[in-house]
Amino acid sequence: FYKFDGKLYANITNKCPCACTFCIRKNGDGVGGSDSLWLDHEPSFEEIREAFDGFDKTGLTELVFCGYGEPMMRADILLKTAEYVKANTDMTIRINTNGLVALMNPSFDISSLKFKIDKVSISLNASDPDKYSRITNPKYGLPSYNSMLNFALRIQEFVPDVSFTIVDCDLDREEIELCKERARDAGIPLRIRHYVRDNERYE
Repeated sequence: FYKFDGKLYANITNKCPCACTFCIRKNGDGVGGSDSLWLDHEPSFEEIREAFDGFDKTGLTELVFCGYGEPMMRADILLKTAEYVKANTDMTIRINTNGLVALMNPSFDISSLKFKIDKVSISLNASDPDKYSRITNPKYGLPSYNSMLNFALRIQEFVPDVSFTIVDCDLDREEIELCKERARDAGIPLRIRHYVRDNERYE
């Protein structure tokens, strides 16, 4: 666990099926002054629970599953952790995800997130499959884009606050407008994140 921008972040895996051109883990070991986010092993639920219990959460009202890997790679552990946090705190819970859980973990039922996850932020990244593949480099190839969009449309039934994000560093103005159009078509708000190169972070 680490604190960033007034929120508590859970880094439960380093595994990710994508190699995004803007990924900050290519440029350092941590975020916002955190200790290294490279895990020496995949923590068990018991280890995650112990770390959560021991972390000073004073003033922190939101837990975000987001670190140096894709949190939905460990969807079952994520869900078990979310259940524990909901049962023991008043924190809201958000998942930052690439939206590829149907390809990463085909047996996972996204309806199980209902009442446990308050927000989901999905990396839209581009306006079509070809551009998405060039920016995101998903191991699953071109089908990844439609899988991500399908997840975004379906998850709205189970999670009350769903949004898209893009990072502006590899997108020109025309592509950003196309991404806005794609988000409007899906009925999902879009947040444009700005890449700050001098200290390798997003805003």
